Amino acid sequence: MSLLTRRRRRLGEAGEDLAAELLRGQGWEVTARNFRCRQGEIDLVCRRGGEVALVEVKTRLGAGHGAPVEALDGSKRRAMAGCLAEYRAATGWRGPVRFRLVGISLEVLDDVLG
Repeated sequence: MSLLTRRRRRLGEAGEDLAAELLRGQGWEVTARNFRCRQGEIDLVCRRGGEVALVEVKTRLGAGHGAPVEALDGSKRRAMAGCLAEYRAATGWRGPVRFRLVGISLEVLDDVLG
């Protein structure tokens, strides 16, 4: 695995950790991470009361890479919808499901100690 691939993976994991903290603060329980299906994966699966949320997390480092929400294209939306059917089949969940996008923007700090 290349250095760039490892950095992207760590950035994504850090974003998912931050998103999980945010959602827990809103009363959601994170029940699964990186739920894999034929169409791709769902970053976080959360539950609050009688509702489930399938959450896509987009993390960007610095403003030069665009806003996180810009990365959610039609292809990813279709993949998430396809994953919903597989999630229901795997878990037996028949209650309401919502799709959520959590965008995380991180700033790069240069040598702060100078």
